[in-house]
Amino acid sequence: MTTEVDWLALCRGCVADIDRILEALPTRAEREPVLRAGEGGDDTTAIDAAAEDAVVARLEGLEADFLLVSEELGERPFGEGGPTRVVVDPIDGSVNAKRGIPFFALSLAVSSGPTMGDVTFGYVYDFGAREEWVAEQGRGARLNGQPLAGPGPKDPIEILSFEATTTAFIAEKAAAMLGVAERLRVMGSLALSLCHLAAGRVDAVCSLKPARSIDIAAAQLLVRECGYAIELFEEPPFMAAPLDLVGRSRVVAAASPELCGEIAAGLRGR
Repeated sequence: MTTEVDWLALCRGCVADIDRILEALPTRAEREPVLRAGEGGDDTTAIDAAAEDAVVARLEGLEADFLLVSEELGERPFGEGGPTRVVVDPIDGSVNAKRGIPFFALSLAVSSGPTMGDVTFGYVYDFGAREEWVAEQGRGARLNGQPLAGPGPKDPIEILSFEATTTAFIAEKAAAMLGVAERLRVMGSLALSLCHLAAGRVDAVCSLKPARSIDIAAAQLLVRECGYAIELFEEPPFMAAPLDLVGRSRVVAAASPELCGEIAAGLRGR
């Protein structure tokens, strides 16, 4: 049986649970051990597993039908399943989290169907800055309960945020951004970098390896609700991208499709 779900309240409950986990696992010694390989392809560390267990426990308490798509667990139907999807990354920026760098987030999106364009609710919580980012389809985006307003991202690009950043990726692609962006930032959470774009804190974001829906499903709604552009340029159109665990294309986001195109051209090697 499906009941109406207060997704914002559920997300806030998950944040409280993960806060308790972070207190119980305070250092690298507790957070860093690898427990298994996650369904999303990355190693599942102790902090990843504990955070996902907390989110799943909250979802199990719902009387609702949906399909969970999660970083560690993979795809799992709840109730009778159905068209609704809940796309979760319990710790986006897990390298930062396990090393104690305060730039990582819970990312949770709810969709009415199987594609990125079906996402109706997006929630990202920054455990470092204690910032809550929320977007609802057709109702705008909010930061800590207040509508996102003020100056947007710049054109031309002053600050470009690189994500999925190994040293090799940066060395290969940084030079291609000459003439495209004045400055680079490497933060360590794709979801949070997209939120910062929505707020005009950075002017563009790109992932240097194929992005998965779990990393971007929630934050992309903030970007789009603020009127900015985002594209999976190697496998467009963005709105048709499946909400699954497969990384199909690198993602670019900026104030306009034209700026996204400039960044994509650089990443392709022009």
